[in-house]
Amino acid sequence: MTRTLTKTPAPSDPAKTARLVIWILLAVIVTGGVIWYAVFTATKPAPTPPPAAADAQLVREDSHRVTSPSTEKAQLVEFLDFECESCRAAEPLVQELKQEYGDRITFVHRYFPLPGHRNSATAALAVEAAAAQGKYEQMAAKLFETQPQWGERQDSQGALFRTFARELGLDLNAYDAVVADEKTKDRIRKDVADGTALGVTGTPTFFLDGEKLILNSEAEFRQKLTDAAQ
Repeated sequence: MTRTLTKTPAPSDPAKTARLVIWILLAVIVTGGVIWYAVFTATKPAPTPPPAAADAQLVREDSHRVTSPSTEKAQLVEFLDFECESCRAAEPLVQELKQEYGDRITFVHRYFPLPGHRNSATAALAVEAAAAQGKYEQMAAKLFETQPQWGERQDSQGALFRTFARELGLDLNAYDAVVADEKTKDRIRKDVADGTALGVTGTPTFFLDGEKLILNSEAEFRQKLTDAAQ
């Protein structure tokens, strides 16, 4: 997918340059490839076929809702990969939008580990294990914050993620049990299968009230949320 920005900020303006970097990274979306399940294969039973598009669900009962508006006007679903540089670059903007629209729009996260990211599925397991102890957002934020430290590494970063769990005050025995549980791996596979059936090919991919967004600028993104939140 190719995205064109209509205005290039002056290099001398750091704020505008930072915004430009976000949108350039968002534009570099992986277009195709086979979803990587390597982290799940050690004791994995025969894989469950991805649901047909008609059976795919954009939001499931166990999907992570990171805002809880008293009166919901719309839902914004993000398929993300914690090892994806574009997701990390977009995260400050997403946090801004949560603050601005979270009282009217439900923000939902779905896992979507990308091909070639050795530790993206491992990271998703770590986040899900933290979520089991009420620390989903804290672990997600920690992984984005430290991504330059562990991203693009070819060796497993599971031990590092476990140190993050310790820093967050998690019960490590419970954390380890959730990471190793086949049900946790199946839950992440289900997110990937839903995303694939819905046409997700890269991250971050956003759906606003079921519509897959094709975004060219921050202003366009914000306007779509403004319209949906009316």
